[in-house]
Amino acid sequence: MAFVQLSNISVAFGDRDILSGVTLNLNSSSRTALSGSNGSGKSTLMKIIAGITQPDRGTVTSQQGIRVGYLPQDGLTYGENTLQEEADTAFTYLHRIHRKMEETAEMLQVHAEEGRKTEILLHQHHELHEALLSGGYYNRTEKIDQVLTGLGFSRKDFGMNCSSFSGGWQMRIALAKILLSSPDIILLDEPTNYLDLEARNWLEGFLKEFNGGVLVVSHDRYFLDVTVTEVIELFGGSLKRYKGNYSHYEKVRKEELKTLLEQYKRQQEEIAKLEDFINKFRYNASKASLVQSKIKYLEKLERIEIPESLKKIHFTFPQPPHSGKEVLTIKDLYKAYGPNVIFDGFSTQFTRGEKVVITGVNGAGKTTLLRIIAGVDSDYMGTVAFGTGVKTGYFSQDINRFKDQNHSILQELESIAPTHLIPHLRSMLGAFLFRGDDIYKSLAILSGGEKSRLALLELLLFPVNLLVLDEPTNHLDIHSKDILLDALKSYSGTLIFVSHDRYFIENIAERVIDLGTSGPQDYPGDYSYFLWKKEQNAGETPVESESSKAREISRGKKTHIVQKQIKNRINKLKSEELKLLEELEDLDKKY
Repeated sequence: MAFVQLSNISVAFGDRDILSGVTLNLNSSSRTALSGSNGSGKSTLMKIIAGITQPDRGTVTSQQGIRVGYLPQDGLTYGENTLQEEADTAFTYLHRIHRKMEETAEMLQVHAEEGRKTEILLHQHHELHEALLSGGYYNRTEKIDQVLTGLGFSRKDFGMNCSSFSGGWQMRIALAKILLSSPDIILLDEPTNYLDLEARNWLEGFLKEFNGGVLVVSHDRYFLDVTVTEVIELFGGSLKRYKGNYSHYEKVRKEELKTLLEQYKRQQEEIAKLEDFINKFRYNASKASLVQSKIKYLEKLERIEIPESLKKIHFTFPQPPHSGKEVLTIKDLYKAYGPNVIFDGFSTQFTRGEKVVITGVNGAGKTTLLRIIAGVDSDYMGTVAFGTGVKTGYFSQDINRFKDQNHSILQELESIAPTHLIPHLRSMLGAFLFRGDDIYKSLAILSGGEKSRLALLELLLFPVNLLVLDEPTNHLDIHSKDILLDALKSYSGTLIFVSHDRYFIENIAERVIDLGTSGPQDYPGDYSYFLWKKEQNAGETPVESESSKAREISRGKKTHIVQKQIKNRINKLKSEELKLLEELEDLDKKY
């Protein structure tokens, strides 16, 4: 069995230990998620496994001839090969075997009369041929077609030069090449960052059938749940292993962290008392030796660290202004880019308080629809009418909201935030992964992901009753996604969004508009209902589909109504609970 083994690996950046005595064994049956906060060393560990980075200390041992495929988070680009030609380079090692087999065949002709020599050459030829068969060399064209179309490329893309594709599609090419090369172990660092839902679903299926080992870093909880059987957490430079999928890991880890949090609180109390004593008697000569002993004790004290996920940060949206029940009506929308028609007679309506996800394959028009709703794109025909008192907030990663690039992150927020939120800005920045000295970074040097996170946070500072969000969870880790998800659940305005994160969609969407190949379809229910209905449609005959259409629409509407009733009931019970608690508090004060 192919394997890579790390023993006592240590890596330090300056005076900070990133990895400390890490030991890990991966083999061709591993299905492992690598967890840890941003900056904990996950990418560094992957590069060491891939042989790209050497550790400061420790050893890396692997089986001879093992092939490891590594996909970094970003930065890979390809040149003038066509997409088909570049994908075929994934079979380079098989091309070499094929050439070797041809050379062996030629030698067989030369040594045809030499018994022992012929026997050896025949054996070599057979082994090489078997290697080509097992590697899929002779059906590589079909494999290339399967993988490229699975990752979202169309067949007309196959003849295009790779240099014509954008950065996100360049990373899809890189992922396709790794999958096609059939390595013994695949290392994937955020593979879903550039994939839509359809491509993610396809990748999940591919990895389930893959014969080699998998080590993956991802901020997509659903993707991890269906692809891994164990989680290793990197925390404080050390690794700890948990059996089960990611959700199971979270449950187990939550119980463990209760104890850690109690220890952390006790230590913080002890530190506070010691520091208070030192500050109080620092200049008291009679207690000088005692003060010094406590200072040395604090310096040697091994501080307990807690993960970012335990540093609970919550925020809520400002109360949205009141709007009419009918928030937005779209009628007979027509939109085209040249000969490419995106919408032709599309009509729909959005009502107050709805949470609607827009789905569909790349190019179906999801972002275009959001841009039209947000008023960014006015080049269309048809009617887009807003209801009374509607105020819209729009987030998209390609919009630059920052006027003064010399501002720091904190200065930018302080310059625009409502006064009552200014004391909470540091906590809110922490929720969006701006921690420590990051808040003093200049806007001019921020990466694309950092700018997106800051733009999303800016949008959430102001009261609007229609939120239009295009991929709000990109560049957020799981903890930050949960914070945003909790805030959106309690948001009382109307939400229209696009997301490729299935867990996020399943936990927030109450209605689905699918921009499918057969035209937009409205599913008045949650994401589970949408998937169920699509599965039903796929198995229906056209006659059955027509005869049951009205009944299924009615079922979906009933599902949606029940969900709204449950939500309203929960809100009512919460209000009653709050009222009872206030009454109890008043009674306690009286008696």
